[in-house]
Amino acid sequence: MKPKMHHNLVSHMFILVRMEVKEQRQELNEEEEHRNFKTRRKSKKRHICSQCGKSFRLKLGLSNHLWLHSDEKPYVCSVCGKSFSRLDCCKQHQKTHDEVRDHVCCECGKSFTTAGQLKQHQIIHTGERPYKCSYCDKSFTQPGNLKSHERVHTGEKPYQCTQCGEQFNSSSNLKKHLKVHTNERPYVCPYCGKSFSVLVSCNLHQKIHTGEKDHLCCECGKGFTTLGQLKCHQKIHTGEKPYKCSYCDKSFTLSSQQKSHERIHTGEKPYSCTQCGESFRHSNSLVNHMKKHFPSSPSS
Repeated sequence: MKPKMHHNLVSHMFILVRMEVKEQRQELNEEEEHRNFKTRRKSKKRHICSQCGKSFRLKLGLSNHLWLHSDEKPYVCSVCGKSFSRLDCCKQHQKTHDEVRDHVCCECGKSFTTAGQLKQHQIIHTGERPYKCSYCDKSFTQPGNLKSHERVHTGEKPYQCTQCGEQFNSSSNLKKHLKVHTNERPYVCPYCGKSFSVLVSCNLHQKIHTGEKDHLCCECGKGFTTLGQLKCHQKIHTGEKPYKCSYCDKSFTLSSQQKSHERIHTGEKPYSCTQCGESFRHSNSLVNHMKKHFPSSPSS
């Protein structure tokens, strides 16, 4: 091979090698940049909420979150006028009016507006109770039920009535209470005409007329109108007394017994006579007292 041709060939090969190396380095740089970007996405959450310290990768995420701390609710339901701090919550709420329930349980056919509601419901079929109380052995299928239950132990009552100041451990109890102020009693007993502010109370009342006691104790066979009554009764058999006095060593089967007992220590008398102002520790004491003001008329 002539020297000149050999030189040209070597030069050409050298250029090819340089181009190949350059391409490989570019590929490596791109891969490194992609890895760095993913790492930044995972580790960098630069947008921090000044109210609660929660951090977000995107400014939009922080902006949406800040509505939770604000009283502003700019998104209004076009059907009932209820307002929301977030657009997605408003849209989700409107589905309750439109009855768009496109998430169907394959076990029982019940339908739900969200995939989350369906997942929570499916736990009923599996028997799974993943939410465990931090204070006792009870466990629950729903996280909301666990939170409400734990307030029995902590005494926390975060829901306050704006009319009278009375506090409640759940939003549902507050809603029931608010009907006391509005005097709204839309649920009427078909047997006696007595009206109720809550449907559950009306249904329970009707069992007085029907004599229905479908909650049976497996130990002694005694029947009860509500599951709550049955559970309270069953503690007689187990000897369980989970409600402890905060002031002495006494413990009780029912939380109502504990509260009633603790008034001996606190001196609290929450039941007041509307006629003379005398106050009482227990509701039955007030009932007996009221008979003095309104004695029953003598039989003829």
